[in-house]
Amino acid sequence: QVQLVESGGGLVQPGGSLRLSCIFSGGIFRVYTMAWYRQGPGKQRELVATIDVFQQTSYEEAVKGRFTISRDNANDTVYLQMNTLKPEDTAVYYCYARFGYQEYWGQGTQVTVSS
Repeated sequence: QVQLVESGGGLVQPGGSLRLSCIFSGGIFRVYTMAWYRQGPGKQRELVATIDVFQQTSYEEAVKGRFTISRDNANDTVYLQMNTLKPEDTAVYYCYARFGYQEYWGQGTQVTVSS
């Protein structure tokens, strides 16, 4: 059974940076498309960034140029580097893995951007 464990969330001031990590276990990491979603207070869960098995990436418009998704296939880990954080980035961030019809979610990590 695939498991995803996120870490790296916390409280940061506007303009600051955080790096989220998601450790994958229980499957063959390199075949999974990986993504980060987030759910802000009172909002629906939204896709933030995706990285496929060919390392191709895509981003939600609001985070382009500020966030970078990457993966380390040697260590079964996906990252989300978040720079120039804004209060509207405050959310629970979830790691997501998909291979065919199989999809898995992490438990989420809280990111709060506030002065």
